[in-house]
Amino acid sequence: METIQTDWKSALKGYEDYLALERGLSENSILAYMRDIRQFAKLIETSEGLTNPALINITHVEGYLSYLFDNGLAKNSQARKLSGVRCFCKFLRIEGVMDINPIELIEGPRPERKLPDVLTVEEIERLISSIDMSRKEGVRNKAMLEVLYSCGLRVSELTSLKMSRVDLIDGLIRVVGKGNKERVIPIGNQACDAIDDYLSYYRAEITPSYGYEDFLFMGKKGVELTRQMVFTLIKRSAITAGIRKNVSPHTFRHSFATHLIEAGADLRAVQEMLGHAQITTTEIYTHLDKRYLEEQVTRYHPRALAQSEV
Repeated sequence: METIQTDWKSALKGYEDYLALERGLSENSILAYMRDIRQFAKLIETSEGLTNPALINITHVEGYLSYLFDNGLAKNSQARKLSGVRCFCKFLRIEGVMDINPIELIEGPRPERKLPDVLTVEEIERLISSIDMSRKEGVRNKAMLEVLYSCGLRVSELTSLKMSRVDLIDGLIRVVGKGNKERVIPIGNQACDAIDDYLSYYRAEITPSYGYEDFLFMGKKGVELTRQMVFTLIKRSAITAGIRKNVSPHTFRHSFATHLIEAGADLRAVQEMLGHAQITTTEIYTHLDKRYLEEQVTRYHPRALAQSEV
């Protein structure tokens, strides 16, 4: 097949459009993909003088992996960046720019499955109870944490949640997650009550800015909250509650899933509520459950107890 002449600028612009229009990725995901592929492009253009992406070969990719390894990048990050190059080469093949995908013969580093920190039910209660309700925004902050734990939302899903997608009567919310896929999640009574209080005592007094009328959670200026504001709120609440674990908005999501699995919830149901495309992503919580069981055996089984006292 005759090599098609193209350049990095054109290829990267087409790739960005492909991620948005064909893959339907979120803005944050697109930024991450583009950041990784630009790093790859800059490296091989600088070191190899490669100006035509159609000529990417296995040597270029192996050199990139060696560069990442030599710079001490974690295996999970190496695997993610290789996945980005694989996606870019797939795009070039779809466009007829590349004849053979050089990634097909490369086996990347095996990602390390790191078990995330999980809060106990008691720690969740302590953290939510630590919210300063004497402050006007306390009712909003409590509602946000109740929703995070009740529904297992990503932080971006929380900040972009729309009022029109919250049904307090039937106890359901409709969430638009990764890939613009919508899912319906039951919401518990405590979270419903917290939202109701927030709507009555805080949201009703806010005048939304233009374009933000349907956003559920917002600040005094009438615009949506940022991800960083939610991170800061949770970090401060964890300190106030005396919780020493590494707590973030995602910790609530992990805790939501883990507590469901521990209580015997169906894995497919948890997958659906979390919005995972693959069941293998959800299966990490079965590992968390096994770890919990091992801890219980170590702590309470008479033989295990006897061994620990030796």
